This record gives sequence, structure tokens and C-alpha cells, in this order.
Amino acid sequence: MSNPLAPARTTRISLAVRDSNTMLRRNLLHARRYPSMTLNLLLTPVVLLLLFVYVFGDVMSAGIGGSADRSAYLAYLLPGILMMTIGATVVGTAVSVSTDMSEGIIARFRTMAIHRGSVIIGHVVGSVLQSVVSVVLVGAVAVATGFRSTGATALEWLAAFGLTALVALALTWIAVGMGMVSPNAEAASNNGYPLILLPLISSAFVPIDAMPGWFQPIAEYQPFTPAIETLRGLLLGTEIGHNGWLAVAWCLALTVLGYMWSKSAFNRDPK
Repeated sequence: MSNPLAPARTTRISLAVRDSNTMLRRNLLHARRYPSMTLNLLLTPVVLLLLFVYVFGDVMSAGIGGSADRSAYLAYLLPGILMMTIGATVVGTAVSVSTDMSEGIIARFRTMAIHRGSVIIGHVVGSVLQSVVSVVLVGAVAVATGFRSTGATALEWLAAFGLTALVALALTWIAVGMGMVSPNAEAASNNGYPLILLPLISSAFVPIDAMPGWFQPIAEYQPFTPAIETLRGLLLGTEIGHNGWLAVAWCLALTVLGYMWSKSAFNRDPK
């Protein structure tokens, strides 16, 4: 016996996909027309990468137990820089969402015959795509400066790519929530900076056991450290231990938290 509700359900799904695709194109066109913010945010991790490799690389490499060779420190540094790149990219998403909210375009979308969640989905998918592209560009800079991954298998490279996409998804939902509750674009930009600064107090630049004792728990028990350690192990073909499932657990928890936060803020009355 056929289900009479099936065609209607199929129609709703197809409309949701169509409207989300339209909103995705809108956000990508905005990013293409106004690339200055993306370039400015992307410049920070690139500058840090070049600074630490060429200015501090020899000393830092010797300090963490290796030879005075900047390529060894580059291999250690790159995963943290990639996490910073994702954090920097999603700050732009928070600004974009806040701009839509404060300029009234969201209120206009509410009155149109479109799928309600497509506005947020367009921002999320667009942000994840931009984050992946940004990671590839920073990775290309790292390869140009001497990074080589000789111990990683094709499966580990695929897992590393999946992890970066998962981190981008989790941070994007948090950024969307920040943008929803921020009164203006400037506030959204300021609220999003912890996503860039948190990797600075992780194991991105030095091992946790090389930090002061009182500071080690701060660096260890935060979401970026297990993600960085997992990505480092995947790219270099070394052991990741328990960091793999911790990174996935953090990403899933942040994704759910960001989704619930964004949904709640979006369902409130417009600003």
C-alpha cells in the first residue's frame, strides 16, 4: 500500500535542497565579490607560519628535541597553523551572518516562500568549503617552504582531510551562533577571535610537557589540542593514541552545541 504522504515529503526535501543551494550560491558570490576579509583573515596564519619557520625554526626545532633544522619544526608546526586557518576563516562567517541579521535581509527571507533552514545551511556549507580551500592554500605555502609528509599513507591523508572538514563544520556552527547573537559585524568579529587565539595556547607551537606546570591543563583540556595532535599524527604517519576519538568527540559536541544555539537564535524575533 502506497504512502500518500511520500510525495509531499519528497517535495519538501527537494525544495529544501534547492533553496539551500540558492543560499549557498549567494554566500559564495558575496565571498567572491568581497575577498578582502577572507584574504585578511587568511594572512594571519600564513604570516605566523613564515615567521616561526624562518625566524624561530632552527631554535624551536632544537628546543623540542630535534636537530637545528627548520624543516623538522615546520612539520611539527603545520597542523596547528591549519587549525588556526580554519578558525580565521569561520570568523568571516560570523561577520557575514551578523551582517545579514542586522541589515534586515533575514527578516525579508522569513516572509518569502523558502525553506526556513536554507539561510543557515547556505552559510554553513559555504563556510566549510571556504575553510577547506583556505587549508589547501596554507598547505601549499607549507609545501613551498619545505614541508614533506613521507610517513603518511593515502588512507591517513584521507582521514586528515576528513578531520579538517569536521573541525570546519564544528567551528562554523559555533561561528553562526556568534553571528546570530552579535549586534553588528564588529562585535561578531571580536566574538570570533577566540577561535583564532585558542590554538596559540595548545600544542600547536610547543609540546605540552614543555609548558609551565600550571599552564599544561589549560593547553591539554581544550578542543584544539587533540585535533592538532591527531592531524599531526596523520600527516607524519605517527601514533595518535587517544587523541583521535577525543578530537571527533569534541567536533561532534561543538557541532550539536552550535546547531542548537544557531537554531534557537534564528527562531527568535529579528533584531
